[in-house]
Amino acid sequence: MSELKPPFEEVTVPPLIPGGPPSIGDLSRDPKQPPDSQPVSLRQKITPVLTKLAHGSAPFLTTFVLIHLTAPALANLGGTSLSSQVMLLGREYYQTSFGEKYLLLLPFAIHTSTSIAKRLITPKRSTRSLRSLLSITGYVALLVFVPIHYLTHRVYPTDPSPPIYSIGPSELDYEFAKVAVETWPWRSWLLYGGLTLGVAWHMAEGANIIYTTWFKGKGGLGAGTVKIGKLQVRQRVIGATLAFIPALTGLWMISTEPIMAFSSTILRFQEVLKKSFIFRL
Repeated sequence: MSELKPPFEEVTVPPLIPGGPPSIGDLSRDPKQPPDSQPVSLRQKITPVLTKLAHGSAPFLTTFVLIHLTAPALANLGGTSLSSQVMLLGREYYQTSFGEKYLLLLPFAIHTSTSIAKRLITPKRSTRSLRSLLSITGYVALLVFVPIHYLTHRVYPTDPSPPIYSIGPSELDYEFAKVAVETWPWRSWLLYGGLTLGVAWHMAEGANIIYTTWFKGKGGLGAGTVKIGKLQVRQRVIGATLAFIPALTGLWMISTEPIMAFSSTILRFQEVLKKSFIFRL
């Protein structure tokens, strides 16, 4: 009579783990999978990519802001004439057919979209508070100051219809800012001051985060020299102050000079500004 075989397949039991017999998880684990490895969620894969894109686009925007703020800051030394010359020179970086698309608008789109996407997919307990200075300055600038500034200084002046007749870059100098400040003083100072202050603080806060993420303690530039606490706060205050104070004092110097533009040009400037709802209130 033949020997009966058990009605089940042979199972290979993995070696005993030191300290006790194998658990059910040990028996069911894929032998090729490392014991400590766990499945990585899609969110965990995407978050580092979004972080790198947000941080990688920041230097392009910082370069633009520093060039853009240098022009009014130099009015402290040479008045409106020097500021206008420097601004026209700076436009060779950020307002050419290549520079505006790929050195300004594309990094801006990447920075804002990846930052928002990261906030949306990150659990609330792990994301940065909306009440932080980085978030407040970033979202206020994005939703309020940047759109108004871009429309009034870049889009509306290109309107070919009368009475604007498409103001060219060579005409759109700091006489435009003079007209804005003289015609609508409190609104212009609120917009220029809010934009400059918000962007400067956002840059200072963001620079601290990028430094901490990529350089501190990793042998990078200045690794291990920044301490958590009052020193970091002091550095951010100094950085933001050095960015916005010279620009605003330069704008004040510009506003004290007489407008050096034809009356027809002043009218065109005013019509450009009135295309924005804020100057029609």
